[in-house]
Amino acid sequence: MKNNRPRQFDLLVFDWDGTLMDSTAIIADSIRGACADLNLPIPSETAARHIIGLGLQQAISVLQPELPLHDYPALTARYRERFLSQDHTLTMFDGVCDTLPSLHAAGHWLAVATGKNRQGLDRALNQSGLRNWFHATRCAEETFSKPHPAMLLELMQVCQVPAERTLMIGDTSHDLEMACNANVAAVAVSYGAHSRETLENHSPMFLADNFPDLARWLTEYA
Repeated sequence: MKNNRPRQFDLLVFDWDGTLMDSTAIIADSIRGACADLNLPIPSETAARHIIGLGLQQAISVLQPELPLHDYPALTARYRERFLSQDHTLTMFDGVCDTLPSLHAAGHWLAVATGKNRQGLDRALNQSGLRNWFHATRCAEETFSKPHPAMLLELMQVCQVPAERTLMIGDTSHDLEMACNANVAAVAVSYGAHSRETLENHSPMFLADNFPDLARWLTEYA
Protein backbone atom coordinates (compact mmCIF):
# COMPACT_ATOMS: atom_id res chain seq x y z
CA MET A 1 0.00 0.00 0.00
CA LYS A 2 1.32 3.44 -0.90
CA ASN A 3 2.49 5.60 2.00
CA ASN A 4 0.82 9.01 1.80
CA ARG A 5 2.60 10.50 4.81
CA PRO A 6 4.73 13.56 4.05
CA ARG A 7 8.42 12.78 4.10
CA GLN A 8 10.13 13.87 7.34
CA PHE A 9 13.75 13.44 6.30
CA ASP A 10 15.61 14.05 3.07
CA LEU A 11 19.00 12.71 4.19
CA LEU A 12 19.34 9.30 5.85
CA VAL A 13 22.80 8.71 7.34
CA PHE A 14 23.65 5.11 8.23
CA ASP A 15 26.37 3.75 10.42
CA TRP A 16 27.96 0.70 8.75
CA ASP A 17 29.20 -1.98 11.18
CA GLY A 18 26.37 -3.39 13.28
CA THR A 19 23.73 -1.35 11.45
CA LEU A 20 24.01 -2.45 7.81
CA MET A 21 26.72 -5.14 8.05
CA ASP A 22 26.68 -8.04 10.51
CA SER A 23 30.27 -7.49 11.66
CA THR A 24 30.27 -6.63 15.37
CA ALA A 25 31.19 -10.13 16.60
CA ILE A 26 34.19 -10.37 14.27
CA ILE A 27 35.35 -6.85 15.13
CA ALA A 28 35.18 -7.54 18.87
CA ASP A 29 36.92 -10.90 18.43
CA SER A 30 39.66 -9.30 16.32
CA ILE A 31 40.25 -6.57 18.90
CA ARG A 32 40.52 -9.04 21.76
CA GLY A 33 42.71 -11.39 19.74
CA ALA A 34 45.07 -8.61 18.71
CA CYS A 35 45.53 -7.60 22.35
CA ALA A 36 46.25 -11.22 23.28
CA ASP A 37 48.79 -11.54 20.45
CA LEU A 38 50.75 -8.58 21.83
CA ASN A 39 50.45 -9.68 25.48
CA LEU A 40 48.30 -6.69 26.34
CA PRO A 41 45.37 -6.78 28.78
CA ILE A 42 42.47 -8.49 26.98
CA PRO A 43 39.32 -6.39 27.17
CA SER A 44 36.02 -8.06 27.92
CA GLU A 45 33.71 -8.71 24.97
CA THR A 46 31.41 -5.99 26.30
CA ALA A 47 34.27 -3.49 26.38
CA ALA A 48 35.41 -4.50 22.90
CA ARG A 49 31.90 -4.08 21.52
CA HIS A 50 31.48 -0.73 23.23
CA ILE A 51 34.26 0.94 21.22
CA ILE A 52 32.88 -0.22 17.87
CA GLY A 53 32.03 2.85 15.85
CA LEU A 54 34.93 4.92 17.12
CA GLY A 55 37.98 5.58 15.00
CA LEU A 56 40.66 2.94 15.61
CA GLN A 57 43.10 5.31 17.32
CA GLN A 58 40.40 6.53 19.70
CA ALA A 59 39.28 2.94 20.32
CA ILE A 60 42.81 1.93 21.30
CA SER A 61 43.11 4.85 23.71
CA VAL A 62 39.90 3.72 25.43
CA LEU A 63 40.76 0.02 25.61
CA GLN A 64 44.49 0.37 26.33
CA PRO A 65 44.92 3.68 28.18
CA GLU A 66 48.43 2.73 29.38
CA LEU A 67 49.72 1.84 25.92
CA PRO A 68 52.36 4.28 24.60
CA LEU A 69 51.47 6.00 21.34
CA HIS A 70 54.47 4.44 19.59
CA ASP A 71 52.92 0.99 20.16
CA TYR A 72 49.60 1.90 18.51
CA PRO A 73 50.76 0.90 14.98
CA ALA A 74 51.62 -2.65 16.08
CA LEU A 75 48.20 -3.15 17.68
CA THR A 76 46.46 -1.54 14.71
CA ALA A 77 48.32 -3.81 12.28
CA ARG A 78 47.54 -6.95 14.27
CA TYR A 79 43.86 -6.02 14.55
CA ARG A 80 43.60 -5.42 10.82
CA GLU A 81 45.37 -8.69 10.04
CA ARG A 82 42.89 -10.61 12.19
CA PHE A 83 39.87 -8.74 10.82
CA LEU A 84 40.89 -9.09 7.18
CA SER A 85 41.36 -12.84 7.60
CA GLN A 86 37.60 -13.05 8.27
CA ASP A 87 36.43 -10.12 6.16
CA HIS A 88 35.26 -12.35 3.31
CA THR A 89 32.73 -14.05 5.61
CA LEU A 90 30.85 -10.84 6.46
CA THR A 91 27.32 -10.32 5.17
CA MET A 92 24.74 -7.56 5.19
CA PHE A 93 21.76 -7.90 7.50
CA ASP A 94 18.65 -9.41 5.91
CA GLY A 95 16.79 -6.80 3.92
CA VAL A 96 19.58 -4.24 3.54
CA CYS A 97 20.25 -4.92 -0.13
CA ASP A 98 16.57 -4.47 -1.01
CA THR A 99 15.79 -1.55 1.30
CA LEU A 100 18.55 0.86 0.29
CA PRO A 101 17.54 0.94 -3.41
CA SER A 102 13.92 1.47 -2.34
CA LEU A 103 14.83 4.41 -0.10
CA HIS A 104 16.98 5.83 -2.89
CA ALA A 105 14.12 5.48 -5.36
CA ALA A 106 11.76 7.20 -2.93
CA GLY A 107 13.91 10.32 -3.20
CA HIS A 108 16.04 10.10 -0.05
CA TRP A 109 19.67 11.07 -0.03
CA LEU A 110 21.66 8.21 1.53
CA ALA A 111 25.00 8.52 3.31
CA VAL A 112 27.37 6.59 5.58
CA ALA A 113 29.13 7.84 8.72
CA THR A 114 31.48 5.18 10.04
CA GLY A 115 34.45 4.52 12.28
CA LYS A 116 35.97 2.38 9.51
CA ASN A 117 38.93 3.74 7.61
CA ARG A 118 38.48 4.70 3.95
CA GLN A 119 40.13 1.58 2.60
CA GLY A 120 37.90 -0.63 4.75
CA LEU A 121 34.69 1.18 3.82
CA ASP A 122 35.53 1.18 0.12
CA ARG A 123 36.21 -2.55 0.28
CA ALA A 124 32.89 -3.16 2.07
CA LEU A 125 30.95 -0.97 -0.39
CA ASN A 126 32.44 -2.84 -3.34
CA GLN A 127 31.98 -6.32 -1.88
CA SER A 128 28.37 -5.62 -0.89
CA GLY A 129 27.48 -4.02 -4.23
CA LEU A 130 25.87 -1.09 -2.40
CA ARG A 131 28.20 1.74 -3.43
CA ASN A 132 25.87 3.24 -6.04
CA TRP A 133 23.05 3.84 -3.56
CA PHE A 134 25.04 6.26 -1.40
CA HIS A 135 25.42 9.90 -2.29
CA ALA A 136 28.22 10.58 0.22
CA THR A 137 30.31 8.82 2.88
CA ARG A 138 32.59 9.87 5.75
CA CYS A 139 35.15 7.86 7.71
CA ALA A 140 36.71 8.63 11.08
CA GLU A 141 40.21 9.01 9.63
CA GLU A 142 38.96 11.81 7.34
CA THR A 143 37.61 14.02 10.10
CA PHE A 144 36.79 13.84 13.81
CA SER A 145 35.63 10.52 15.26
CA LYS A 146 32.19 9.97 16.76
CA PRO A 147 30.62 11.37 18.89
CA HIS A 148 31.99 14.63 17.47
CA PRO A 149 29.38 16.00 15.03
CA ALA A 150 31.86 16.62 12.18
CA MET A 151 30.92 13.62 10.04
CA LEU A 152 27.23 14.57 10.09
CA LEU A 153 27.92 18.25 9.55
CA GLU A 154 30.11 17.49 6.55
CA LEU A 155 27.60 15.07 5.04
CA MET A 156 24.81 17.61 5.44
CA GLN A 157 26.96 20.22 3.73
CA VAL A 158 27.80 17.90 0.82
CA CYS A 159 24.16 16.92 0.32
CA GLN A 160 22.87 20.45 1.04
CA VAL A 161 20.34 19.15 3.58
CA PRO A 162 19.67 21.00 6.87
CA ALA A 163 19.81 19.31 10.28
CA GLU A 164 16.04 19.25 10.70
CA ARG A 165 15.72 17.17 7.51
CA THR A 166 18.51 14.72 8.43
CA LEU A 167 18.22 11.39 10.29
CA MET A 168 21.08 9.36 11.80
CA ILE A 169 20.66 5.58 12.05
CA GLY A 170 23.07 3.57 14.18
CA ASP A 171 23.68 0.78 16.68
CA THR A 172 25.79 2.58 19.30
CA SER A 173 25.60 5.37 21.82
CA HIS A 174 28.40 7.03 19.80
CA ASP A 175 26.01 7.36 16.85
CA LEU A 176 23.23 8.79 19.00
CA GLU A 177 25.56 11.23 20.78
CA MET A 178 26.94 12.38 17.43
CA ALA A 179 23.39 13.01 16.22
CA CYS A 180 22.58 14.99 19.36
CA ASN A 181 25.77 17.04 18.97
CA ALA A 182 24.77 17.86 15.38
CA ASN A 183 21.14 18.66 16.34
CA VAL A 184 19.98 15.77 14.16
CA ALA A 185 17.21 13.25 14.91
CA ALA A 186 18.27 9.63 15.43
CA VAL A 187 16.95 6.09 15.17
CA ALA A 188 18.73 3.19 16.85
CA VAL A 189 19.00 -0.56 16.25
CA SER A 190 19.43 -3.05 19.08
CA TYR A 191 20.92 -5.90 17.02
CA GLY A 192 24.41 -4.38 16.80
CA ALA A 193 27.18 -3.46 19.22
CA HIS A 194 25.38 -1.72 22.11
CA SER A 195 22.59 -3.01 24.30
CA ARG A 196 18.96 -1.95 24.06
CA GLU A 197 19.22 -0.44 27.56
CA THR A 198 22.22 1.67 26.59
CA LEU A 199 20.48 2.92 23.46
CA GLU A 200 17.20 3.64 25.25
CA ASN A 201 19.09 5.99 27.58
CA HIS A 202 19.63 8.27 24.57
CA SER A 203 15.90 8.44 23.66
CA PRO A 204 16.03 7.65 19.93
CA MET A 205 12.91 8.31 17.85
CA PHE A 206 12.60 4.57 17.26
CA LEU A 207 14.52 1.48 18.37
CA ALA A 208 14.46 -1.44 15.92
CA ASP A 209 15.17 -5.01 17.01
CA ASN A 210 16.03 -6.19 13.48
CA PHE A 211 16.66 -4.63 10.10
CA PRO A 212 13.22 -5.46 8.65
CA ASP A 213 11.69 -3.50 11.58
CA LEU A 214 13.98 -0.59 10.74
CA ALA A 215 13.09 -0.81 7.05
CA ARG A 216 9.37 -0.71 7.82
CA TRP A 217 9.78 2.33 10.07
CA LEU A 218 11.89 4.19 7.53
CA THR A 219 9.43 3.43 4.74
CA GLU A 220 6.44 4.59 6.76
CA TYR A 221 7.81 7.49 8.80
CA ALA A 222 11.07 8.77 7.33
